Amino acid sequence: MKLKHLANWTVARQEAAKRYQELFGKAEGVITPLQPETSRAVYHLYVVRVQDRAGLQKHLADAKIDSGIHYPVPLHQQKAYVHLGYKTGDFPVTEKIAPEIVSLPMFPQLRREQQARVVDKVLEFVGQPALSRTN
Repeated sequence: MKLKHLANWTVARQEAAKRYQELFGKAEGVITPLQPETSRAVYHLYVVRVQDRAGLQKHLADAKIDSGIHYPVPLHQQKAYVHLGYKTGDFPVTEKIAPEIVSLPMFPQLRREQQARVVDKVLEFVGQPALSRTN
């Protein structure tokens, strides 16, 4: 019966996403998710963009930090949607972003010190100093 935990888990994930945003600050080389004022994401995933996704994933793996690629192929390029008639080039922004996205650790029990370690390793990879922060 995990459903009864969903509301609390959603709040915990939203808080973790807010901490990630604060920890990353305005670091260059990492694009964090945009949270529009008109909506509230549940942050099942926390997905960032970097130029060298494979390199970042290796760097994180070497530090024993898991990461993932949840949507490696844009929908319009998947076999299941070929009947819609879209082709490569029809969604250039999606096609540009797809190879840059990587999911960082995100779960309701994610602790501040774990997030700080993840952020430090990401910043280290993109050549940015660890940012001043309060944990």
